[in-house]
Amino acid sequence: TNLVEPSNADFPSGDPRMYQLDVTLRRGQNLAARDRGGTSDPYVKFKLGGKEVFRSKTIHKNLNPVWEEKACILIDNPREPLYIKVFDYDFGLQDDFIGSAFLDLTSLELNRQTDVTLSLKDSHYPDHDLGSILLSVLLTPREEQREVTMLMRKSWKRSSKVTFSMWYYGFFFFFKKNYDVLPNMPSRSGNLWHRVYSPSSCVLMTLFCVSSSQNHETFQTQSLRLSDLHRKSQLWRGIVSITLIEGRELKAMDANGLSDPYVKFRLGHQKYKSKIMPKTLNPQWREQFDFHLYEERGGIIDITVWDKDAGKRDDFIGRCQVDLSNLSKEHTHKLEMPLEEGEGCLVLLVTLTASAAVTISDLSLNSLEDQKEREEILKRYSLMAMFHNMKDVGFLQVKVIRAEALMAADVTGKDSFSKSDPFCVVELNNDRLLTHTVYKNLNPEWNKVFTFNIKDIHSVLEVTVYDEDRDRSADFLGKVAIPLLSIQNGEQKAYVLKNKQLTGPTKGVIYLEIDVIFNAVKASIRTLMPKEQKYIEEENRLSKQLLVRNFIRTKRCIMVLINAAYYISSCFDWDSPPRSLAAFLLFLFVVWNFELYMIPLALLLLLAWNYFLIISGKDNRQHDTV
Repeated sequence: TNLVEPSNADFPSGDPRMYQLDVTLRRGQNLAARDRGGTSDPYVKFKLGGKEVFRSKTIHKNLNPVWEEKACILIDNPREPLYIKVFDYDFGLQDDFIGSAFLDLTSLELNRQTDVTLSLKDSHYPDHDLGSILLSVLLTPREEQREVTMLMRKSWKRSSKVTFSMWYYGFFFFFKKNYDVLPNMPSRSGNLWHRVYSPSSCVLMTLFCVSSSQNHETFQTQSLRLSDLHRKSQLWRGIVSITLIEGRELKAMDANGLSDPYVKFRLGHQKYKSKIMPKTLNPQWREQFDFHLYEERGGIIDITVWDKDAGKRDDFIGRCQVDLSNLSKEHTHKLEMPLEEGEGCLVLLVTLTASAAVTISDLSLNSLEDQKEREEILKRYSLMAMFHNMKDVGFLQVKVIRAEALMAADVTGKDSFSKSDPFCVVELNNDRLLTHTVYKNLNPEWNKVFTFNIKDIHSVLEVTVYDEDRDRSADFLGKVAIPLLSIQNGEQKAYVLKNKQLTGPTKGVIYLEIDVIFNAVKASIRTLMPKEQKYIEEENRLSKQLLVRNFIRTKRCIMVLINAAYYISSCFDWDSPPRSLAAFLLFLFVVWNFELYMIPLALLLLLAWNYFLIISGKDNRQHDTV
């Protein structure tokens, strides 16, 4: 294998290194208008390998938006381009497509910041000018991969030199001595391999067989080290704990001179939303959020403040950003962040922890099967350590093995059978981890191990299966909820997937193996404290099933009113003289004797009539067992 240092547009196909792409989304120029007012509400998506890796904030009513947002993307195949799509946000409707572009990563020079202008295109309208997007990009090799690359180079160089030399000279002397022929003679000519070898040739053959075996074992050991390095690059580098203390002198957005503020946080794909503080310009939140860091250099947390308005779009109050690369680790920083594009400030406490207790790894590399790591975990949660770090109650390991007979969510005309692209989300309170996606498969195998630190032994582990859709939010396939106290350690079980409300089964089963280790004293003390609030913000999406159900209910109510109107009209038209006469007498009686107390009395008589039917055994109505 020839490993060459990549230069401009020269990335060898066998290069095992990973790269880091730092992208700064600067601004857009002359974007296409998609709204009636001649403007757009643009936002940008980055996709790599068909998966969304970044989504920008939405700039409202602007054809020349300025984002200045940063994204850090890991690249394992630089020959695969970065797909950039721009959309116009429409509240409650499907977002309009503005245009797209490709960024060829092989055209970038390593370790050099480059400004790129990409013209947006739409295959349906190739001649339209849709505007352009300006980016600043920096492509660098990953630090962890340098050791990997050097290891592979040394391994191949040493093994190829030694093995080639031994085999070449060994065969040369072997053939020369026994048959007086050179090594380039065809190996299958005549009955060459059926002759009797001399003792010296046997010793020589044994020597280069042993050398080949030793080189193979050396390379195998180095391959294990290589997989370890790859595994380490998958782990989280730390946790960012943010405590939202208060807001000061925020901008008034309501007619009463006040606001109903709440705060949104975003770091990459991780999103949180605070509670709403009604009618105040100096809100006191006292809420804590935990973000997971994947990069040693940190990142930028986008913070936006909004005013809640019932029945219409929320008002924007202001925004600020926290650059984590400027903060020292293992230290709590008190920050007073002034709001841009608004008034007032936010008071935050930010703490960076160097290592995380939540990890992802392959099935063959889990913690509890390593005897040393298992002993360390058991020691950490033994009774002797009951007063050390009271918030760390226990350790949870979840093996997501496979799923079977999932629901088919993708129906296309090209395939004879419907398929799904399933992936799995594992949640414990505010910690969320995802598996990779298995494409076009109703029986996926993930074989992933997830580890969490337990803060409350009464927590519930939630495992949800989704179908990945490239251009819209994922479709729900099924879910299971497992209380930690009901888990039997080391037992692989098949769990039937249920609906979102966990009230009934849906199609498919998922196979999990779960282990829980916890300190009983810490868990008991934690039980007396308030339950941890779940802050993770769920994506708002329009449910087609709910929309159809509400439409049917509305239609049914309207039909009842229409039928009642027809019935009353038939009484006035004397279609049935006995019925019209009875209605006329009833009308006279009610009008002559009506009092307001008769309305609740009529409801009470209906309740008494139903009670009489039940106790007499004449109630034949179908009861809802749920």
